[in-house]
Amino acid sequence: MLSLEEAQSRTQDLVTAARRAGADAADAVYSGNASTTVSVRLGALEDVERSEGEEIGLRLFIGQRSASISASDMNPQTLGTLVERCIAMAREAPEDPYAGLAPEDRLLRQPPADLDLADASEPEPAALRERAHIVEEAARAVSGVTNSEGGGASNGRSQMALVTSHGFAGAYAGTSHSTWASVLAGTGADMQRDHASHSARYLQDLEDAVAIGTRAGERAVASLNPVKVESSVMPVVFDPRVGSSLIGHLVGGMVGPAIARRSSFLLESLGQALFDSAVTIIDDPLRVRGLRSRPFDGEGLPVASRALIEQGVLTGWLLDSASARQLGLEPTGHASRGGGSAGVSNVHMEPGSLSPAALMADIRRGLYVTSLIGMGVNGVTGDYSRGAVGFLIEDGVIGQAVSEITIAGNLKDMFRAMTPANDLAFRHGMNVPTLRVDGMTIAGG
Repeated sequence: MLSLEEAQSRTQDLVTAARRAGADAADAVYSGNASTTVSVRLGALEDVERSEGEEIGLRLFIGQRSASISASDMNPQTLGTLVERCIAMAREAPEDPYAGLAPEDRLLRQPPADLDLADASEPEPAALRERAHIVEEAARAVSGVTNSEGGGASNGRSQMALVTSHGFAGAYAGTSHSTWASVLAGTGADMQRDHASHSARYLQDLEDAVAIGTRAGERAVASLNPVKVESSVMPVVFDPRVGSSLIGHLVGGMVGPAIARRSSFLLESLGQALFDSAVTIIDDPLRVRGLRSRPFDGEGLPVASRALIEQGVLTGWLLDSASARQLGLEPTGHASRGGGSAGVSNVHMEPGSLSPAALMADIRRGLYVTSLIGMGVNGVTGDYSRGAVGFLIEDGVIGQAVSEITIAGNLKDMFRAMTPANDLAFRHGMNVPTLRVDGMTIAGG
């Protein structure tokens, strides 16, 4: 894998070559990653894997025609061929009135923010193996756990460099450390599985392996002896590890390409109250050590913390340059790597005022969902229907496990009926507290 300096130099050379070959404008992006993973199962070493990969991509423009091409071979001769092929492709491409680099006057000009994303420590495989053993042993030690799908530990490093022909050049690196375990409880057809994991930029921020393993085991045991639930309409409470998926659907409806294609369930919702006024959702790309932090977007524009939902109201779209031009708006610094689409970074919903217990206290009969199955969500209409696993809530208390259920509704209705608890924790790229959604349709087995 190239160093950051080499990566930035190589992308600069590619852009320079594209301009010399006749391109009116161009940008090049390099991405590289390396990781080591060690997994164990039933106390025995199962796999040690080391992977490295890198790719460089070129996007160029001839008038209003454009083409993109990429390669994993960093040899200068190969990159020369890449330029020739991309020029030939662009000349045959249809004209696109919205194609082009990001506006030059909006490029990031000052030094990128230091977000402290790269940990200098790199555990040896022996240390990863020890952590994998510890997390699996802790999970298997929970009474009722009968089998294991394994435990593991990993560390990795990723690097990104971006250069444009109109004046931007930047690069940054990030590291990750992870621990996980997945186990089964019960026997025969009554077996239930569950898992737990944690990832962090810095090894010192990683949760203790014993705690992760114990949580995996306790989750599996708690899900034993599930019952079926009658079909009805009732409140559904989403555990934070699955509640974030609801915000993912919101983000999917906000991205510029979906709005430009008129294929989003949020088309007529700009500036409207989608949630209760107590709900605010933040996208913060500049979070120090954030799992999705970045000092600039995929087109070289500056990034900043922004409320996607402010006091319940949808504030705007997530725009790369192409979709912004198509909509007659300005890009928002949300272009993904390479500028092909738009997306978010670290997203969280601000916590509410009630504890999870208080949030559920008045629920006579409802569901607490810990896992979702399938992809039954229509991004155009907002219709939502997914299989779910979790627990009954009876008289405000989480009780017996449930399975073979489907929860359904419409995302807009679900957003309006959503109430957050006060237990927000920053563990993932997208974080929410426990969420309650009233009035969902439940189809039982």
